[in-house]
Amino acid sequence: MTHARAALAAAAGLRQAVDEVNGLIRGKLMVGMVTACTVAGLFDALARFHEAHPRVTITLAEDDSASLTARVRSGTADLALIGAAGGPPHDLDALPVVSEGLAACFPSGHSLQNGGQRRLSLADLAGQPVVCMPAGTGIRAVLDQACAVQGLRLDIALEASAPGTVADLAARGLGVAVLSESMAAGHAARLRVLPLDGIDIPAVLALIWKPAPSPALAELLRHCRDAFAAPQPASARR
Repeated sequence: MTHARAALAAAAGLRQAVDEVNGLIRGKLMVGMVTACTVAGLFDALARFHEAHPRVTITLAEDDSASLTARVRSGTADLALIGAAGGPPHDLDALPVVSEGLAACFPSGHSLQNGGQRRLSLADLAGQPVVCMPAGTGIRAVLDQACAVQGLRLDIALEASAPGTVADLAARGLGVAVLSESMAAGHAARLRVLPLDGIDIPAVLALIWKPAPSPALAELLRHCRDAFAAPQPASARR
């Protein structure tokens, strides 16, 4: 049995080598992305990769950032788009896409607007019901870490997995939404958006993968780097 496995592995290695020489890449890739992701660069990269390498089967899965990171580490996902606090995990290779601060969102006429501030601090949110992303997301990790550093404990009234839902709840007066700056900007037509000062930990959106990628993953990463050559803020769960 051992010899049979070795022979099969050798045959598979030879087939892969021949495919690479012939410019053919085949196999399967599992790609994870944060729930409610709307990052066009990743979708563009996947489309171009599929057009160039139709023999590679791509499977997509949505989850929170913590779960996706665990899947990449375990090898059950080849590549994942995650949100993180401060930066991507140090034990994985990464392609950062967005790094930005947080913002507070609330409807017109809210008490936070009475002072005429153009920016807010976390301390300004003390005593206010807050609507935010759940644990396991990058934005929540940034918020929790910043509160811990400043010795603050906010009243987390409601949690929602999708940024749009967080904004919807705030628009209905159920709390002050905390989102990334780019997410918040997408709702500026219906909500007052003010950046949150004093948070030194950026909310980061990044692609992550294990070192020594397969030929198929290496080729997909090339398309991803091309798609994100000029990074732009993107709306996604982090």
